[in-house]
Amino acid sequence: MANGKQKKSKKKVYIFGGIGVVLVALILFALLGGSKEEIISVQIDPVIKRDITQTVSATGKISSEFKVTITPEVTGEIVSLPVKEGDKVKKGQLLIKIKADAYVAQQQRAEANLSAAKSALAMNKAQLDKVTADYNRMKELHAKKLAADAELETAKSNYLSNLANYEGAQATVLQMDASLKETNQSLYKTTINSPMDGTISQLNVQLGDRVLGSGFSQGTDIMTVCDLNTIISTVEVDENDVVLVAIGDTARIKVDAYGDRIFKGVVYQIGNSAVEKGTGTQEQVVNFDVKIRVVDPDQGLRPGMSCNATIETKTINNVLSVPIQSVTARSEEVKTPQPADKQENTNVTDKKDKKVGVNNKPKEIVFVIDNNKAKMREVKTGLSDDNFIEIKEGLKDGEKIVTGSYRAISRELNEGSKVRIEEKKNPMAKK
Repeated sequence: MANGKQKKSKKKVYIFGGIGVVLVALILFALLGGSKEEIISVQIDPVIKRDITQTVSATGKISSEFKVTITPEVTGEIVSLPVKEGDKVKKGQLLIKIKADAYVAQQQRAEANLSAAKSALAMNKAQLDKVTADYNRMKELHAKKLAADAELETAKSNYLSNLANYEGAQATVLQMDASLKETNQSLYKTTINSPMDGTISQLNVQLGDRVLGSGFSQGTDIMTVCDLNTIISTVEVDENDVVLVAIGDTARIKVDAYGDRIFKGVVYQIGNSAVEKGTGTQEQVVNFDVKIRVVDPDQGLRPGMSCNATIETKTINNVLSVPIQSVTARSEEVKTPQPADKQENTNVTDKKDKKVGVNNKPKEIVFVIDNNKAKMREVKTGLSDDNFIEIKEGLKDGEKIVTGSYRAISRELNEGSKVRIEEKKNPMAKK
């Protein structure tokens, strides 16, 4: 029995001893493994000098700088339409003719009314001349005491009445003459000629259609004549970017229909009135129209084509720069001085529970590589383009900085982090 008890005791010692050894091993592994410093893989590039061009990108449409929308001023049926869409026209060339029968009748009626008014005026003139002579004769007789006062008053009244009739006839003649001129204008407007040399870029009517004049309404939009030798791009620039754009800035224009071909342009007009979209909604945007004159237009460019414009607003030469993704922002605790009265009223409990007068102020930093370690370096940035950003302060020419990966720069790297430099993958290399 004694031997059995001794064997069980030895087994327990072995079991608990083994468990203890395993626990100690696990603790030592955790301590030694936890103390091992993490090595972060990064890509690097040198700080070099280059030219940087600040740009503003926007989308818009191709259009003609000079265009005229043809709208009739009279109503009627189209009886002649000698042009079609795409035709080239000269200034003064016939574009459209509207049926003029009604306006010819109005002209004839106005001419007849004017003739009648002139006849009435002539009759009133003859009557006025007779009455005037009688009135003058009566005044002479009255002066010689050969006519009574009543006779003079009657002659005067007759004279004034005929004078009023004559002046009324004159006014009627003027009115009939104006009516005839107006009718002649309406008749003249039944024929529409081209106001400029250009191309019919849009034709909205056909022969026989009835069009409405613009006398009392907007009128029918018949056609548009464009000068396709002067092509522009009208783009909408965001309100935050339009302040960077100036008249005379150069631009690179890509038209969707032309693929990768780039047209050169010059900004010649910047809108003063905002173009608002989605007003009152979360998608509300405020843009401004910027017009760019295309320097080397192609004959195939047509109004209405979609385009993208990159406007070069400013260029600086031979400045220190780094890839734009290598600059990140990190917060820094900055203690703000507290007024004396607030310092006195701040008790010990408040100081323990919260940091009084501490602000988080973000700063722009890059990571410089020194002996396979990352050193955090605060920088002052300037102008940027799509790929690079100017470094005004904080770096020297030739220093090696971390340019990737994004996760390493934005999250993983800290002051003194150990790094492993890896080569950049060449996307053109054969797999």
